[in-house]
Amino acid sequence: MKSDVLTETGAPGHRTHEKHCVRPGLFCGLVLLLDARTGEPVALLNDGLLQHLRVGADSAIGARFGAREDARVLGLLGSGGMARSHVEAFLAVRPLERIQVYSPTRSHRERFAAQTRELHGLDVVAVDDPEAAHRGADLVADCTDAVGDVVLGRRLRPGTHVTCIGGRPDAEALQRFDVWLRLGSASVPSSAPQWATDDEYVTYRARPEAAVWDRHQHGRGARRPPRGARVVRLDAVLAGHARARDDDTEVTFSERGNIQGAQFHAIAALVYKRARERGLGHEIPREWLLQDIRD
Repeated sequence: MKSDVLTETGAPGHRTHEKHCVRPGLFCGLVLLLDARTGEPVALLNDGLLQHLRVGADSAIGARFGAREDARVLGLLGSGGMARSHVEAFLAVRPLERIQVYSPTRSHRERFAAQTRELHGLDVVAVDDPEAAHRGADLVADCTDAVGDVVLGRRLRPGTHVTCIGGRPDAEALQRFDVWLRLGSASVPSSAPQWATDDEYVTYRARPEAAVWDRHQHGRGARRPPRGARVVRLDAVLAGHARARDDDTEVTFSERGNIQGAQFHAIAALVYKRARERGLGHEIPREWLLQDIRD
C-alpha cells in the first residue's frame, strides 16, 4: 500500500518523478504480510529497503541470463538508493571491474563513486554526461527517477545488456534490442478477464480533476517489445526451452513485466522470519487487528 503524492518537476527534457507523504523527504509504503494458512496478519513492513532490494534483484536476474559472460563494465545512470542496490545485485551475477556513473548533480555522483570504490574495491568514475556512462559499457542500467528517454541507442555497442527502471530507452535503443527478456506476468483475475494488461500499473484516480493525471503514463505507457525483437519469458529460460542470448553480439534488454509486486510476497516473508529470529521490530497486540463482528 502506497499513499505517496506524485508530482513532476523540472524543465521539459529534464523532468523527474517526485513523491512524498505529508512532506518532502517522508514516504508511506507498507507491506501487509498475512499467514495464508490462518489468515492472521503477522507483520506490517515499510517497503523502502525491500523495494530497492527487489528491483535490484530483478535487474540482476535479467543480467544473469542476458548479459555476456565477460561483462565487466557497468554504465550506471543514477546515484541514489536504487543505484547502490543494483551494484550489489549485479556483483552477485557478474564480476564487475569498472563502473561509469552519471547523475545530474555532480556532488551526488562523485559521492556515490567514492563510496562505491571504498565499499566494493572497484574502479568507479563519475562522468559528466550520460553518453560517457554508456561508452564502452557491457551493461547499461537506468536507475533514475527521470521522465523520458534515458538509455541512448546510439551509444549501445554490440553485446550490451540493458535494464531500465526509471525513464525509458529512446527510439533508437528500442530498435537496437535483439532480445527482450520478460521476467513475468501477473495472472488475470478469473472474474475479470478484461483486466489483462501488459502494464505493471493498475491505477485509480483518487482526485480525477488533478492536473498530474494529464501527464501520467499509468495505463498508457506499457512497455512493448519493438517489432523484430525476439521476446523471451524467464519461465521458458528456466525450463531450458529458450535462451536470452544466442551470441556475444546481441543487444539484450530485460524488464520485470507485469507481476504486480509479487516479489514482495517472498521477500517480506523472509524478512519477517529473520526479524523474529533476531528479536527485531515492535510487537503489537493481535487484538488490535482482529474483530468478533462478521465482515
